[in-house]
Amino acid sequence: MRLENASLRESAAAVILTLSASNANKPLIGSSGATALLVDILLCGSVQGRVDAVMALYNLSTHHDNLMPILDAGGIAPLILLLKECRKASKVAEKTTALLQSLMVFEEARSAIAAEEGGVLTLVEVLEEGSLQSREHAVSALLIMCQSSRCKYRQAILQEGVIPGLLELTVQGTVGAKQKAKSLLQLLRDPPRSTRSSSPAVLKSIAYDISSHVDSPESDSVSAKKMLTDMVQVSTEQSVHCLQKSNHKYST
Repeated sequence: MRLENASLRESAAAVILTLSASNANKPLIGSSGATALLVDILLCGSVQGRVDAVMALYNLSTHHDNLMPILDAGGIAPLILLLKECRKASKVAEKTTALLQSLMVFEEARSAIAAEEGGVLTLVEVLEEGSLQSREHAVSALLIMCQSSRCKYRQAILQEGVIPGLLELTVQGTVGAKQKAKSLLQLLRDPPRSTRSSSPAVLKSIAYDISSHVDSPESDSVSAKKMLTDMVQVSTEQSVHCLQKSNHKYST
């Protein structure tokens, strides 16, 4: 009976996938409660069932009102799991990453990915190994995270070793990916003003990450060395500022 039910559910997912290709059907499907069924299949369906489910969810996600129901159904964890398991350059990875990018407009999604074991790392892996489109979706998702709250997400992104992939993307990505990679590098490089007092440790972390990859291809090496130089300059400026404050304190 359980197998029969699973088969019926996956047949329903295949039908939903077909219907979701029509823009006119997307609001109706979203309001029908079908989203929860698709997310459930993502968790425990067959390979084909999971593929149909994520493709259907992607189609539905292009109608904005369908995004929150995906989150409410607990969609982040199974999407990350699928992305971990599939080939990063596959069409499944492309649609999954695009769906995650769309969900990033909600703080609930950003927090869930950061809290999910390997969530941010999986996006970094797609950024490094995915198709051109997947890589653009991945860097877009990470950029949205960092732009939403640098204090909250900056270190979580940095610690997954994202710098080499971003440097490569500035050279080999799509036009959009190149610009987004540069924007994300800038956000990761410059600590928020509100955390300047603790920035030496952050600077040290970033500098170590960058310096460990300066033997990469020449163009990336030059970019990495420039970033490292900028780090040193920022650190020096902070030291001078602190010294000036100290001198002013004792002179008054």
